Amino acid sequence: MTSPDVPSCVRRAGTLACLGTVAFLALLAPPAAGEAPPSPDPTVELRSPDGMIAVFVNTEGRLTYRVALHGVAVLGSSQMGLRLREQGYLGADVSLVGSGRSESDTVWPNPLGKHSEVRDAYRELRLTLRERGTADRTFDVVFRAYNDGVGFRYGLARSAADREFVVEEELTEFAFTADNPCFAGDHTTAPNDAYDVRGGFAGPQEWEFQRRRLSDLSDETVTGLPLLTHTPAAWVAVTEADLVDWSGMWLTRAPQVAGTTAVTLRASLAPRLDGQGLVKGALPHLSPWRVIMIGDRPGRLVESDLVLNLSTPSRIPDPSWVKPGMMAWDTWWPGVGKMDTATLKQFIGFAGEMGWPYQLIDAGWYTGERHSNSDIMRVVPEVNMPELLRFAAQRHVRLWVWLHWTDADRNDAYLKAFALYEKWGLAGVKIDFMDRDDQEMVNWYEKITRAAADHHLMVDFHGASKPTGMIRTWPNQVTREGVMGNEYNKWSARVTPEHKVTLPFTRFLAGPADFTPGGFLNRSAASFRTHVSPTQVIGTRANQLALFVAYDSPVMCVCEHPDNLRGQPGLDFLRLVPTVWDDTRVLSGSPAEYLVIARRSGAEWYLASMTNSNSRMCSVKLSFLGRGNWLMRSWHDAADSGEEAEHIEMSERTVTAEDTVDLRMAAGGGSVTRFVAAPR
Repeated sequence: MTSPDVPSCVRRAGTLACLGTVAFLALLAPPAAGEAPPSPDPTVELRSPDGMIAVFVNTEGRLTYRVALHGVAVLGSSQMGLRLREQGYLGADVSLVGSGRSESDTVWPNPLGKHSEVRDAYRELRLTLRERGTADRTFDVVFRAYNDGVGFRYGLARSAADREFVVEEELTEFAFTADNPCFAGDHTTAPNDAYDVRGGFAGPQEWEFQRRRLSDLSDETVTGLPLLTHTPAAWVAVTEADLVDWSGMWLTRAPQVAGTTAVTLRASLAPRLDGQGLVKGALPHLSPWRVIMIGDRPGRLVESDLVLNLSTPSRIPDPSWVKPGMMAWDTWWPGVGKMDTATLKQFIGFAGEMGWPYQLIDAGWYTGERHSNSDIMRVVPEVNMPELLRFAAQRHVRLWVWLHWTDADRNDAYLKAFALYEKWGLAGVKIDFMDRDDQEMVNWYEKITRAAADHHLMVDFHGASKPTGMIRTWPNQVTREGVMGNEYNKWSARVTPEHKVTLPFTRFLAGPADFTPGGFLNRSAASFRTHVSPTQVIGTRANQLALFVAYDSPVMCVCEHPDNLRGQPGLDFLRLVPTVWDDTRVLSGSPAEYLVIARRSGAEWYLASMTNSNSRMCSVKLSFLGRGNWLMRSWHDAADSGEEAEHIEMSERTVTAEDTVDLRMAAGGGSVTRFVAAPR
């Protein structure tokens, strides 16, 4: 039988919102006629549609689960449950009240992602459990098994005695059977002088995903998500989806058991700032999905849409006004020029020349920024907003504006401001410096995005937590930061080739990121310098071009100043490259090593490669192309690009799907290639 994409109701910031066709209360009820009665075997099994992934849930005594691929353990016995204030533990000692199974195989359109048509095929297991020692305290656990992973969530029911809840601790574990190598967010090093996040939870989630062992993770503070690890059975990533009216999940390593190499990671939720536990709300209530992405190769995870499939479908009836595209950035990153009308016209004019639909006006455009007297509707005298709007409209460019979140939030200033911005004809807002993912801030993200949608404004959250599928629920939330991006080149040497080639396998598994690629002052690692103006980047010109294909961001913000772009080799590629895709295929690659990825837009294919600090040659079979001849145009490293990183070569030839091409990459280098069907 077929189930809806999501349970029908979920608590959102204090109100119940309908999401599907089956009532949420039915999810929490005992099994109906025709559903399977409780099994005498306390272990309940769920398999993915292809039968390769198996989940085993123990439903008597301590609530646990384990996951296997091809019969080999991915996760060993892992605890589940919640500790609630007043209601006590859920999952410590349970009995099975009822269970139900369903399955679904549908396709939904996604105009803002890596696949324009997303297949959502899963099998679902619903378990209603009673905590022993209580009269009527029941709760649900819902598992979904996909061919590319597993998701599970908790459903808290309302009862005569319990109408509200406070979560004091989440007991979810991810018990890995060995001390596997992993790539995990390292927040223990402050991202810049403005932050000290050693205590955990605070900060913009801008970090390297360093290679280490699971046992190297801290047992005293938290590790950020996504976490990628290579188990004996598969590549596995842990993250979350459909984060709504809940606190963001982090991980803490449990103390290791003597005599074993197994490592268990425990969920840690960001605490509320008001001291009211980790999560609080009215019943009934759903937790986010805990997501376990599984693949036989790391590229399979890059191709996956599991986070989106587990997220609530669009809440915007007609999101056709949300348009992807390239965006020029103003003076902040290049460090040249000032915030005034004349300077902004340079950038707007350049966006018009390039055919880019957007221009970002960053910090400094409104009065009282970051002070109690700020006014996000009052433009500073140096900026003539009516003139900029007129100038931009003539060039078919729409403007975005930057806001500090406290200025938008103070006295609900965003409500009137968004109405004004819609009147101005702005395309979107970039909102910065939230640096949190506790429940209060998670609800704030949604409140702002909902209000922006009411006024046909897109949103780019900077200084923000990782994405969790909001772009599906609210398509106007088109991208966000939560990534150590190109801006770090201004003051550090941390945006290394290794970092850049690790991000597709880690941070981008959670969703789009505003990395701001496009630096054209390319330098080798030896010649790179920080704190210079204009800003330099580590790696070759071809490597920067590859980021536009390798990275996901429906609105792609180009960091470079027009003076450093005009007339430069490779600029023609930035006139052509799309920002959303109909198909995505990772041909080969490994985190921190290299990536070769092919993507289709309409009838055209794009191929990108990038490598770490080692030069590399990859042979690529062009079997992803269709029949016939294809015109191949490539932008790739020159023979001396390892030393002269701005050097790039272009070449053209005719190929077929039977051909193989050699991709030669300099240290910190890469390539991009466009394939267009040849005229018959």
